[in-house]
Amino acid sequence: MKPNLKPLRDQVIVITGAGSGIGAATARMAAGRGAKVVLAGRQQETLSKVVEDILREGGTAVSVVADVGIQEDHERILAEAIERYGRVDTWVNNAGISIYGTLEQVPIADQRKLFETDYWGVVYGCMTAVRHMKSSGGAIINVGSEVSDRAVPLQGAYSAAKHAVKGYTDALRMELQEQDAPISVTLIKPASIATGFTVHARNYMDAQPDLPPPIYAAEMVAEAILHAARHPVRDLYVGGASRAIAALGQNMPGIADRMAAWLFRRQRGPARAGQGTDSLYEAGGEHPAVQRSGRRHSVYTHMAMHQRATVVTTVALAGGAALWLLRGRR
Repeated sequence: MKPNLKPLRDQVIVITGAGSGIGAATARMAAGRGAKVVLAGRQQETLSKVVEDILREGGTAVSVVADVGIQEDHERILAEAIERYGRVDTWVNNAGISIYGTLEQVPIADQRKLFETDYWGVVYGCMTAVRHMKSSGGAIINVGSEVSDRAVPLQGAYSAAKHAVKGYTDALRMELQEQDAPISVTLIKPASIATGFTVHARNYMDAQPDLPPPIYAAEMVAEAILHAARHPVRDLYVGGASRAIAALGQNMPGIADRMAAWLFRRQRGPARAGQGTDSLYEAGGEHPAVQRSGRRHSVYTHMAMHQRATVVTTVALAGGAALWLLRGRR
């Protein structure tokens, strides 16, 4: 059964990790286009600020304080959405956290905690949404990463979790198709995004965390998410860099492996790591990290959302990435 997705103005949308970054940008954009939005996150203060912004602009929104790593909290999110708006049409699993450091440096306990948020949070959200949408239909949108396809050093646990999210999303999609369930399942794969990602991540390096360029704006990811809320699509890469890295890793893995030295350099900021906290275990933590502005447009992503991204474009991106890498190593 083909999912029949509603216009945004007729949708109720749940967004996890909605207090900042991609989640907040998506909530504001969705509400601005008429959707009723349910924001979920661990920190009441940041959620309330986003809800206030939405209400001030004439939108409709409510917040739920919840930890996606706790299965029962997803039931509370769903219950709030049904009580307020009667249903959920789109469920966006966006919440995530990272850790910077080599896999030898990062304690296993921290890696397990990351998986509780980045992987199990997606699983719990999907299962809650599937039970609700089996009869009514809707869209499940999981926010993965460019590292869903190609791992990076210094964020090994994060890469592993995003690989797991991709595998889970693909399996869920096939199972729902076999059951003829009217549910669209989409994986969003952003490149580096200008959010608080680095300042909230746990850091075991002796330098401030940084993001490898190019860096894109959170609003670009929000556009992709809302496109998937209206149009059944398997996956969407946000930023040509994301698609290029995936294609390079899949088709020229040896060359992609040679990116390691460049990635080590570009994920280490110019200053030494400073004092502070992080958001791995508790919301609201911040520490010094490089913060950058992001590009607000990607030709590749625009073409993909309008079904004009071709194999030729993908190969060209991968070839360009390889040439750029080899030139940069000289």
